[in-house]
Order: sequence, then structure tokens, then C-alpha cells
Amino acid sequence: MQKLSENIIDFAGSLPYPLYAVGGIVRDFLSGLESESSDIDICAPVSAEEFAVSAENAGFKVDAKYKNTGTLKISRGEENYEFASFRSDEYVRGEHLPCKTFFTGDILLDARRRDFKCNAVYYDISAGQIIDPLGGAEDIKRSIITTVAPSDKVFGEDGLRLMRLARIAAQTGFVPSQECLSGALNNAELIRDVSVERIFAELDMILHADEKYGKTGAQYRGLDILHKTGVLKNILPELAEGGGMAQRADIHNYDVLEHTFRTVKYADGSIRLAALLHDIGKPYCYKNNGNFYNHETVGSEIASKVCARLKVPKKLAEETAKLVALHMYDLRCDAKENKVRKFIIANYGLLEKLLLLKQADFSACKDDLSTAPSVSKFRKIINDMQKENAPFCLNQLNVRGDDLLNCGIPPKRVGEVLFKLQNDCAVKIVANNKITLLRRAEKVYLRETETDGKI
Repeated sequence: MQKLSENIIDFAGSLPYPLYAVGGIVRDFLSGLESESSDIDICAPVSAEEFAVSAENAGFKVDAKYKNTGTLKISRGEENYEFASFRSDEYVRGEHLPCKTFFTGDILLDARRRDFKCNAVYYDISAGQIIDPLGGAEDIKRSIITTVAPSDKVFGEDGLRLMRLARIAAQTGFVPSQECLSGALNNAELIRDVSVERIFAELDMILHADEKYGKTGAQYRGLDILHKTGVLKNILPELAEGGGMAQRADIHNYDVLEHTFRTVKYADGSIRLAALLHDIGKPYCYKNNGNFYNHETVGSEIASKVCARLKVPKKLAEETAKLVALHMYDLRCDAKENKVRKFIIANYGLLEKLLLLKQADFSACKDDLSTAPSVSKFRKIINDMQKENAPFCLNQLNVRGDDLLNCGIPPKRVGEVLFKLQNDCAVKIVANNKITLLRRAEKVYLRETETDGKI
């Protein structure tokens, strides 16, 4: 198996018991999938304490120990492994962590405590043999996902498996069986028992599922499974309400929710969360006002609340809310050029991501991959501004605060005047050179200050 290093192979050969690779690494090997992930799951019919001693003697570092579940995190250089003793688990319905763990030497019992058969295929590292207690290799061959036990039991034991189903199906392109989907649907509400941190971590991986193995449209498939299994309405009810909510047929081929999924499908990886939430205000606006007017403003507020609820990292949450608020600006390309120029200056830090969102939103309306008209307009104006040497940010303006102080602008007005000069350059009132800018500052803004009686 290509991903197994000589270090782990030699270590496995030194042990008096078999050491197995299991889970994703074996599934990927048998299916021919390749990814950049370096984390590998290993297991053996031995206690974690005994294994830890052997690992340290072989030059591995034990980074973490979890006594209750018999798991360890070990590493050697850049190699990272998660070890688990063979075990069988007992769960309280819906809770992610088992309430009781029974350690065993039986590989069949260990396989049956896992989630999906495709993740319950073992590779004996020393012997170089595949061990397949539940027939998972056949599922991998057929690119399907079935559960290791009746699906109601599997999903009823651990609500996080609901997210894992969507994520693994999205990343690999494997198709869940109908029985698997039915079990997930029957237990969808158990996702509410899972910590929001774990939910967002899985959702984020679903939004970037195409990046794992390069499967085109993987993120769309993952969201579709979340919707079909009822998980979406439990984690993002504001979004799920868009299902079946029709939009103008001359602009949209799809309802609000399907349009959202397709926006994520067409979106660059850097804006996937914003793509998911960009129209989250539409259901609220329609139900309260009978139309979608101002949905971007309402949506920005809802997006902020959703991000807070899911404990999205602060910077990403703030960026997402702002992109949602701005995504409708000049959609019809009727804003005057000077207003667009000022908008570009005011939002320059987010501009590239905003244009990516505008493009994805446009493409999702009718699956049209041509350049969005508003994006073309913005690109032309940006190109013209670059040729004019317009300052897109203050450090590109050819005057500084000290220059304004020296020409008599009061300290408390320096920042304001700098921004005004920047906008003056943007709309071609003045060229971006020091002498012209200082002349403008003295002629207009110093006089304005004197008139206001501020100096």
C-alpha cells in the first residue's frame, strides 16, 4: 500500500500481534482514490497501553492518549497515525461518544462497531493482506455505501454519522444505498445532539468535498444528501425553507434551495460558505413580505446569526456576512460608473471574492458558465482604474498623513481627507500624484475646514 512508510511496515513486523490499517486509507487504496491527507487509522487486538510502549520503543512519539476509547495519536516525523484497540461500543441514542466500551480480540466485533462497510476493511500491514469481515471490499468495488448493521441502528447510535454519510459520499462519489438513506432520514433529528463545532467541521469538509479527490461537483452532491436525509433542515432550517420556493422563471431555472446548491457547485473554494448563505434571506423575506426585496440585507443578518450558532471562526463569519450583504450590488448593471468606482474603493479588500460570488450566483441561475454581465462591467472599470493609477487602497495614494498636516489639515481630519482624496482619484477628479493631491487638499478641504470654523 503506497501510503504506508517503511517506518510503520518495519514496526508492524516487529510486533507479536497483527497491526492493521483500516478506514479511509484502505478504502482509497482499493478504489484507486488519491488524496493529500497523511493521517492514517491503525488498529490491533491489544490494549492502548501496551501498544504505546511498543510504539515509543520503535521511535514513535505518543502525542495523545484517550483511555476510555483505547485510542492514541502517534507520530514519527511527518507521519501521523491514530491507533485504536479492537473494541465494541455501546451508545446512548444520538450521542457521538460511546457510553460503554468493551475491548476485544475479535476483528468482526471491531468491524461491526464502525459506520459503513467501505470503512470496515482492514489491511494487515506485516502480512500485506486485505481482511474483509463484512464484505466492504465489494461495496468499494461497486462504489456504494451501506451500513455495518441495520441503518436505523447505525445512525441511531451516533448522530455525527449523518454528516459523515454526506461527506464521504460527496468526497468519494460513492452512492448511499436506499436503506442507508432511509436510516439517515429516520434519525435526522439526532444531529441536534452533536456539538456545533463538529457539525461545522463536517459541513466545511462537505463544502470543499471536491478538493479531497478532485471529484467535480462533490460539494453539490454532499449538500443534496444533507437535504434528502432531512439533516439540512435540522442544522440550517433558514436555508432549507427555500426548498420548493419558486423564483422568476425568466431569470431562474430553479427554486431558492436548488439555486443555492448550484451556486456552491459553481463557486470558487474561497467563497463556499458565502455561496451557501448568499440567499438565506429570501425565505424570510418571502414569508413576511411576499417578495425577495432587500433579501441581501436581511440575509446578512441571518448569516451572522447562523455563523454565531455554528461557531464559525470570527474572520470567516464577518467576511461571509459582508459578502452576503454586497452580492446584489449593481446586479442589473444600472449603477453609474462613478458610484461603482467608489464602491470598488470602499470594498477593495473583498472585491475579488465578491466578484467570484457574483459569478457563481449568475451561473447557478440557468447553468450559464459565461461571464456574468456585472462581473464584466466591474472588470472593465477595474482595468480602467489600474491604467489611471487610481489608488485602490490608501497606501497606493501618493500623499501621506504627514503631508496633509504640513499643509494645514487638522490632525482629527487627516483620515477623512485621505479617504476623500482617494475617492477623488477614483472618479477622476484629480490625478494620483503628490503635487496635484496636495493642491486639491489645500484648495478644497482646508477651505472646507476653515468655513466650518474648525480651525
